[in-house]
Amino acid sequence: MTAHSLLTTLLPLVADLSRELPEGERYRRLLQAMRALLPCDAAALLRLDGEWLVPLAVDGLSADTLGRRFKISEHPRFEVLLSRSSPTRFASDSKLPDPYDGLVDGLHGHLEVHDCMGCPLFIDDRPWGLLTLDALDTERFEQVELDALQAFASLAAATVNAAERIERLAIRAEDEHQRAEIYRQASGQQHKEMIGQSKCHKRLVEEVKLVGGSDLTVLITGETGVGKELVAQAIHAASSRAEKPLISLNCAALPETLVESELFGHVRGAFTGALNERRGKFELANGGTLFLDEVGELSLTIQAKLLRVLQSGQLQRLGSDQEHQVDVRLIAATNRDLAEEVRNGHYRADFYHRLSVYPLQVPALRERGRDVLLLAGFFLEQNRSHMGLGSLRLTSDAQAALQAYTWPGNVRELEHLIGRSALKALGNCRERPKILSLSAADLDLPNVSTPLPQEQPLAPLPEATGDLRLTTENYQRQVISACLERHQHNWASAARELGLDRANLGRMAKRLGLK
Repeated sequence: MTAHSLLTTLLPLVADLSRELPEGERYRRLLQAMRALLPCDAAALLRLDGEWLVPLAVDGLSADTLGRRFKISEHPRFEVLLSRSSPTRFASDSKLPDPYDGLVDGLHGHLEVHDCMGCPLFIDDRPWGLLTLDALDTERFEQVELDALQAFASLAAATVNAAERIERLAIRAEDEHQRAEIYRQASGQQHKEMIGQSKCHKRLVEEVKLVGGSDLTVLITGETGVGKELVAQAIHAASSRAEKPLISLNCAALPETLVESELFGHVRGAFTGALNERRGKFELANGGTLFLDEVGELSLTIQAKLLRVLQSGQLQRLGSDQEHQVDVRLIAATNRDLAEEVRNGHYRADFYHRLSVYPLQVPALRERGRDVLLLAGFFLEQNRSHMGLGSLRLTSDAQAALQAYTWPGNVRELEHLIGRSALKALGNCRERPKILSLSAADLDLPNVSTPLPQEQPLAPLPEATGDLRLTTENYQRQVISACLERHQHNWASAARELGLDRANLGRMAKRLGLK
């Protein structure tokens, strides 16, 4: 490899520095340049994030790789690469497991005997991440390639550094004070990361950053399982209250008699069983953020008391006349249409408007396109680690099935599906495999091309009572009861037929008096 060919390869990267490019596209071009310099079958750029390596761009690896988060301590090849300041080439018959085993496009067997090398990237003399290359030909890389990779890594680090500086300047220019501060704070912890590359997901992330820097009350809406609590955590992490507590309360998980005590606290003797004085969620969240999930389940009485606290910042513990002052930012979430609830008289208009100062809609998983593969990759890596497997992957038909399914239960359904399918597939293996591949059959998703069975007639419409709410609830009782009968009271099966998340069906049944 000559200096001239190295320069020729890097010139497009230098030209790109003056162009506005999405981060993903910029890093994809970086990998393309590396593969032009050092032909290989798979390449990856990974950023160091604490004890994890996060893929930013891949070439020759399955799409779900971008959603994976590799824990360094569980991948000895990554540990070796990060422990050295220069490139490392592994012996073709190295016994160290390869983190990409089962992930190389077009290779369905093990990635055991192959050529593999990598190099750490340093920015400001600190490790920033890794470049990795894999070749199926065991003699693809030679000593000269190591030297070329070292030269490329130095210039690649400069490219990454410059790109990050440009990105920071662009964000600061858009909103000098607010956006630059959010950018600094938005990294968060690994398990709270919002994963996705779709346009609607990126818009959501931008809105989270925007509203995070304010103290506005946020109402997060969206279907069950889309990740509303994760969005609330991200808003808190992007706020000036990030170092203060984030306190959560699921309003649907408690009977109405206990909600007031949970929110405002109580004094000893306030009610039967109140043996000690107790602070409520508002006081625990003082200085920080209070997240109220399922806020649509609150009664009109509790709404009125909450409204007073939100307006004045003052509360009284149950059974006490003493005022307590609190400074709390409120974030609420619901899967209900609260505006419709207000129109029907089931929700206070003043409380609704107080909650929805900044409404934030979380898109359903079916609207996010290929994000389902990135999220699947994240959950696959989690389960691979928990199950002690060398590799856990999806076959091509499994990937197609994930993208074709409509996901009524959204991200939560995907998470449970991956965990359940991996466990079942492992249980069907006579011997513990090095690579466990999940096929479409393992996922056991409904065939989306097959219409729903029509042989079961809908329940007859009930006679109108004059009260639309009561009439609607009576009809819902009939439909749910008939569906449960057909499925021998299997709630999961009934939920699938009704197109509902199981937890959502359970809450609805409880509200209707069926549980």
